[in-house]
Amino acid sequence: MKIILTQDVANLGYKDDVVEVKNGYARNYLIPQGKAILATPSALKVLAENLRQRAHKIAKIKADAEAVAATLQGVAVTITTKVSETGTIYGSVSNIQIAEALEQQGHKVDRKLISLKEAIKQVGQYVATIRLHKEVAVEIPVTVVAENAPAPAEQPAAEEPAAEPVAEQPAAPAEEAAE
Repeated sequence: MKIILTQDVANLGYKDDVVEVKNGYARNYLIPQGKAILATPSALKVLAENLRQRAHKIAKIKADAEAVAATLQGVAVTITTKVSETGTIYGSVSNIQIAEALEQQGHKVDRKLISLKEAIKQVGQYVATIRLHKEVAVEIPVTVVAENAPAPAEQPAAEEPAAEPVAEQPAAPAEEAAE
């Protein structure tokens, strides 16, 4: 059955797309929810006229999305979270936390536009995709770090006091040899 989407539907299409779906999916879910209408000849003519009138507006929206994508290019996100001794995260890192981290860096991105290929449940490097427009997407590297792990700067500081007494011991025999 051919339908016209009235809003974006995940894994199906974007607003004003004409798509082919199974009859039950259209009649039982998409049409009653107001997410689609039947693609009758008159509805297709109305859609074509609406698209013609909105063509310049759509071009501006795409240009704005490309401008935001240019500002997000090269941006990396680091998220600090609590981790168990085995290295697994308590809960998981979601698109909400990524959106908050981007906002702290000065980039306002709606959390619904951020998608992850896999659930982030361990410390490491991941990639988040931000779909700003149906033709514009940006990939952002996401680094997840343990909050309760010792910082690398603390470990050398712990070794320095042990190194000082070792340095004093060779100095004492050198004084005895000089006498």
